[in-house]
Amino acid sequence: MIKEQSKILVADDDLMVRSTVSKILEMFGHHVITADDGRKVLDIVDDSFDVIILDINMPDMDGFQTITALNNLNFDIPVLFLTGAGSMDYAVKAINLGAYDFLTKPIEDLDIFNVKIRRAIEKRMYVLQERRYKEALEDDVRLKAEQLEDKNRLLLTYSKSLEQATVQLMTSLQNAMEEKDYYTAGHTMRVTEYALLLGRAMDLSEEDLTVLRRAAQFHDIGKLVIDLSCIQKPGKLTDEEWLLIKKHPSVGANIIEPLGFMDREQFIIRHHHERMDGKGYPDGLSGKDLDLLTRILIVVDSYDAMTSRRNYRRNLSMQEAVEELYNCSGSQFDPETVDYFAKTIVDFTPDKSVFSNEYLDGVYPVTKK
Repeated sequence: MIKEQSKILVADDDLMVRSTVSKILEMFGHHVITADDGRKVLDIVDDSFDVIILDINMPDMDGFQTITALNNLNFDIPVLFLTGAGSMDYAVKAINLGAYDFLTKPIEDLDIFNVKIRRAIEKRMYVLQERRYKEALEDDVRLKAEQLEDKNRLLLTYSKSLEQATVQLMTSLQNAMEEKDYYTAGHTMRVTEYALLLGRAMDLSEEDLTVLRRAAQFHDIGKLVIDLSCIQKPGKLTDEEWLLIKKHPSVGANIIEPLGFMDREQFIIRHHHERMDGKGYPDGLSGKDLDLLTRILIVVDSYDAMTSRRNYRRNLSMQEAVEELYNCSGSQFDPETVDYFAKTIVDFTPDKSVFSNEYLDGVYPVTKK
């Protein structure tokens, strides 16, 4: 539907023509603005106009040059050429430049003139309607994208909170387990400390350090559901007791499995008792199957086990434990990881909040060079 009063720009260098066309347009209820050349059209025009009527033969800047400049403004206002020349070349050129229609002068048939103007106005209305629709669609898409982004942020926040709560709960369970075992108390914290110390020395990324920390924290969580009271008995373990203990890596991995955010940690926990030569457990993986984080945990877990006291054996000193790591390098342990750890541990001063008093009082003295 055409609005009550359309805004039309008329450009012609002939004052009489401008005046006549303006009066006819006003008679049909339109608001008319005039210009005597193409440059003034460019100065006047804006997105509020519904139709532009251009004379072809104007001095300085003709109708063709003017419509070319208008096209670059991207107002999408229908342009009608007003001309007394009936040249076919003019018509083809005008159409190629995007002209909507032609008006001949002098204007003899007012009805035809009015129909052409009305059609041009309707064309402009469709253009504006489509533009508004696209803008509304873009706004709607933008709004939905923002809403989706907000939801994603909330989900991410919730996921991180749930992740942190899960890790905290598991840590509490791990601590409760260790409090029941005098000989393994503090083992998890020490292994975690060693693992992070070695990981930083090997320039691991923050993401890898996070995975390594969690894997170290929960590497023995399988002991939660296995009766390992046999560890505290004096003397060596029986074959049955040893088989029971060897289940804890796979049990721990099964506990971690439902936690989708700890896939890498699950692998490390399951395989922290594997060996480079494939003679470890539970799956007998060899060096090529073990990633760097798993190799790190294998070394630091073994080191802490060797330097921790048991009823059936004495603990090794730092020097003795490092020598044992080297003795088993290539068969049980990754040689490069052992080298890094040996260089790192001699410069390590333990955190008193992590290590037991007995540990700090001489069971295994660590000094900083």
